[in-house]
Amino acid sequence: MRYVLAALIASLAAASATAADAPANLRIELKNSAGASVGTATLTEAANGVLARIEVKGLPPGWHGLHFHETGDCSKADFTSAGGHVHAQATKVHGLLNPDLNEAGDLPNLYVTADGTATVDLLSTFVSLKGAGGRPALVDKDGSALVIHANPDDYRTQPIGGAGARIACGVIPGG
Repeated sequence: MRYVLAALIASLAAASATAADAPANLRIELKNSAGASVGTATLTEAANGVLARIEVKGLPPGWHGLHFHETGDCSKADFTSAGGHVHAQATKVHGLLNPDLNEAGDLPNLYVTADGTATVDLLSTFVSLKGAGGRPALVDKDGSALVIHANPDDYRTQPIGGAGARIACGVIPGG
């Protein structure tokens, strides 16, 4: 009986440790300029960055720029309240194909199909949820935002790669 009880306690402790070690998911809602939901993003702290699963509907078909912005505020209809891209240095250099890139908010473009939907998993090694590895935290004092732009990002042009207007925004709450 003593051994059964010890085995049960060990199993419960292992299960608790596994649950505690599991990465936390942060689910945010993405809204358009009219305030209607157009999808969700689930952010998970990974070993070397943030894994994002983005699922959208009701967006214009084609390629769209996608960035993490510096402020968790999507209150203005044009989403300029979200500020600029997340960055770790005073001088911002945009573009995944720019050899001088230092903007942590840069992400690959999102492709929306003819029916207005898209689903993608992507990993950003430039950020973390809470500052792990010295990377900028998305969940900082004023939060941040995930923004979808009207046009594709060309990954080179300053300041936003020609991505154009902001058409959807999701608040990543501050911590």
